[in-house]
Amino acid sequence: MTKLHLGHNILDHQLLDKDGRRCGNVDDLAVEDAEVVAILSGPGYWPQRSGRIGRLAGWIGGSRRVRIPWDEVAKIDSAVHLRRTAPEYGLGKGDDRVRPLLERIPGADR
Repeated sequence: MTKLHLGHNILDHQLLDKDGRRCGNVDDLAVEDAEVVAILSGPGYWPQRSGRIGRLAGWIGGSRRVRIPWDEVAKIDSAVHLRRTAPEYGLGKGDDRVRPLLERIPGADR
């Protein structure tokens, strides 16, 4: 069992897969019996956190939701490091779609 002081402000931390790839953010936490059991990530969680702007962003981003069991967290520092790769969790799909467009922007590789 992992104990987490929610004061660590884990919400909105960047998620990094085992290769260091950015693959989303901690959008919410699943808590059962006063214990964090999973990280919730994806645009499907945005509307419940951010009102009108969240609903709009969720509509644009889609309704995809990813639940990552808490025991998949390798460590927490300025980011949340996961034990496996982004595709294994179903993360990073939006990044994969946008990356080819962003790579065309001059200086985007810095």
